[in-house]
Amino acid sequence: MRYPYVERQPIVDRLHGVAVPDPYRRLEDAADPETIRWLTAQDDLWRAHAATLAGRDHLRARLTELADAGLVTAPLWRGERAFFLRRTAGQEHAVLHVTTPGLADAPWRDEVLLDPWTIDPTGLTTLDAWQPDPDGRLVAYQISRRGDERAELYVMDVRTRRVVDGPIGRSRYSPVAWLPGGTGFFYVRNEPRGVFLHRVGVPDDVLVFGREGVTSYGLEISHDGRWLVVSASRGSSSRNDLWLADLSTGRPERPDLRVVQENADARTAVTVGGDGRLYVVTDRDAPRIRLCVGDPATPDVWKDLVPADPEAVLADFAVLDGTAPGRPLLLVTRIRHAISEIDVLDLVTGERLGSVPLPGAGTVGPLSVRRGHEAWFTYTDHVTPPAVWRFDARTGETVPWSVPGPGPAAVPRRSARPGAGEAGVESHRLHCVSADGTRVRMVVIARAGLHGPRPAILYGYGGFGVSLTPAYAADTLAWAEAGGVVAVAMLRGGGEEGEEWHRAGMLERKQNVFDDFVAAAEKLIADGWTTPDRLGIWGESNGGLLVGAALTQRPELFAAAVCSAPLLDMVRYERSGLGPAWRGEYGSVEDPDQFRALLAYSPYHRVRKGANYPATLFTAFGGDTRVDPAHARKMCAALQWATGGDRPILLRHEGDVGHGSRAASRSTALAADMLAFLAAHTGLLHQGR
Repeated sequence: MRYPYVERQPIVDRLHGVAVPDPYRRLEDAADPETIRWLTAQDDLWRAHAATLAGRDHLRARLTELADAGLVTAPLWRGERAFFLRRTAGQEHAVLHVTTPGLADAPWRDEVLLDPWTIDPTGLTTLDAWQPDPDGRLVAYQISRRGDERAELYVMDVRTRRVVDGPIGRSRYSPVAWLPGGTGFFYVRNEPRGVFLHRVGVPDDVLVFGREGVTSYGLEISHDGRWLVVSASRGSSSRNDLWLADLSTGRPERPDLRVVQENADARTAVTVGGDGRLYVVTDRDAPRIRLCVGDPATPDVWKDLVPADPEAVLADFAVLDGTAPGRPLLLVTRIRHAISEIDVLDLVTGERLGSVPLPGAGTVGPLSVRRGHEAWFTYTDHVTPPAVWRFDARTGETVPWSVPGPGPAAVPRRSARPGAGEAGVESHRLHCVSADGTRVRMVVIARAGLHGPRPAILYGYGGFGVSLTPAYAADTLAWAEAGGVVAVAMLRGGGEEGEEWHRAGMLERKQNVFDDFVAAAEKLIADGWTTPDRLGIWGESNGGLLVGAALTQRPELFAAAVCSAPLLDMVRYERSGLGPAWRGEYGSVEDPDQFRALLAYSPYHRVRKGANYPATLFTAFGGDTRVDPAHARKMCAALQWATGGDRPILLRHEGDVGHGSRAASRSTALAADMLAFLAAHTGLLHQGR
C-alpha cells in the first residue's frame, strides 16, 4: 500500500543525557498546511479501504439494533421529584427526564426536562452533567459543543422549563453543591482554578477555596445543606486532601474548613448522614477500601464500621433509616473480582444481616435512596442492557423499576436482551499468569457451542484505577453473534482488585500492564480460543496506549489492532490536552527515573524499521481536548514508514467530535468501522445472526 508522504525531520532532543528522536513533530501542529494536506490524504486512504470491508453495512445495521436497547439511569430524588436520564430507540442523546409519583397504583408522570437534540439538531451538543437543587425546583446543567468538553453551566426552572441563570463558563465537568432553598451553589471553575460560590441571578461569583498546584476539586454537601466537603488532588494522584465546613456557623462565602485528611498517601471521601455521623470511605491502610464513622466536630478521627474485605473492593454505600424502629440499615456495594454484590448490614454495629438479590452476575451502579427503606440501582452484564431495579428493605425484594426503551418509567420489563438469547452468547471466566507470576483474570464472551480457534478481539484498559466490570456493549454482542470471541482482561493499573492493583500498574511499574495484556493474549492462544493470525486487539485512550505498547513490543502476536484516541508519545504527552494532570499516573520526563521508564515503553519511540506490524487502525477526533490527536497522527506516520509487511496502517479522523460523549449514530458508525476492520484482518466472515 502506498502511503501519503510526510518528511521525516532530523529532530533530536537530549533529555537527561539521552538522545530522543522525534521525526514527525511537524504533525503536532494541526494548522500546518503540510499536516492538513497529509491528513486529507489519510482520510482518502481510509475511505478507500473502508469501502472494501465486507459486512460493514450489515455490522452498522446490527449495531444500531443492539444499541437501540437504549439506556436509563437510577432516579435521583429531590423533594417529590425524580430525575433520571433515558435514551430510547432512535434518539441521538440521552434525555434528562423528571418524574413525579402519583398514588400507589397510579402511573408516574414522566416528562422530558432537557433534550440536547432540541438545543442543537446537528447532534454536536452534549449534556455533560446535571444536578437538581434540594427541593427539585431548579436544576443546574452543563453542556458542551463539538466534543471540546469546555462546558457552560446553566440553571433551569423545572416547572416552567425556563433558563433562569447562565451561562457560567470555565466549568468543565464541575460538581455542583446546592445551598438549601436553591439560592445558590458551590462549583469548580477551571480558570482560575478553585471552588466558587454562585448566587442564582447574581453575576459575580466568589472564590471560597483554592490551593496552589491543585488540578482537581470535589464537592459534597449534606442533604440538610449544613455540611460542605471539599476535596483536592493534584493530577491523577492516588491521594487527596479533604476538608469539612459547618455552614450553619458562618457565611457560605467564608466557610471554616477543617482538615479531615491532609498530606496522606490515601484517597478518602466523606459525607455527613441524616443521623449526624460522619461517614468516611478510605483506602488508608485498606487497599480494598473500608467504611469508617466519626464525629463532624472532630473530622480527622474515625473508627471502622465496615472493615476492608480481603478479596472485594468497597464501591458504594447507602443508609436506609426508615426500615424498622430502632434498626436502621446500611447497604454496601462491593466488587468481587469484577462482579458486583450488595450486602445488608446493621447501621449501628456493621453486622452483616443478608444481601440484596441481584438479577445476575454483573455490574451494579450507584445506589439512590428515598423514603428510608427503598434503594434504586442500575444493573447490567455482557448481554443485558442497563435497567433500573428497586430494593425494598421491608420486604427484602428486588424488582425492576425501569428498563431502556420507550414508555413511562413505571412500565418495566423483567429483562431486556435484544438478540442475545437468540445468539446464545455466554461468558467464561479464566485467568492467565503474567511475566512476574501475577495471576490476571479475564472474561471471554462467545456464542455457545463454537469450537476451535476463532477470530478474537482482546480488550483492555489498565489505568487510573478503572475497573472493567461486565457491561452491555453492542459491539461485543455483534462480534460474538458473528462467531467471534471477545476477551476482556482485568489488568494491573485498573481497580478490580483495589488500590494495590492500581499502583502495581502505574508510574515506573506501567510495563506490568503490558506484560499482563501479552499474557492474556498468549493464554487465549494456548487454550485454543484463537491464533496469532486471528487475534485482534482494541483499546481506547489509556487503552490506546496499551494497544500501542503491545503492537510495538510483540507485533508477531497480533493480526490486527484498533487504537482509538490514544496516548502514544509518552515523552511529550505532558505538553498537550490534559497531559499535565496525568503525571501522577504516568510520571514526568522532568524526573530522570520516570523519564527512562516512559521512554522505555513509549510506543512512538519503539517503532522499528522493517518490523511486520499488525494491520492497524488509528481513530482520532479533532475536538479532543483530553488526548491530542497528534499522538495518532505521529504514530500512524511512524508505522507507515517502518512496517515491513503488507498489512495496512490507517488513520480514521473525525473533526467535530471529542474524546467522550457524541451522538449515538456517530458512535455506531465508528464502532461498525472498527469491527469491520478487525473482521477483515482476522478472518471473521460476517454471515449475520
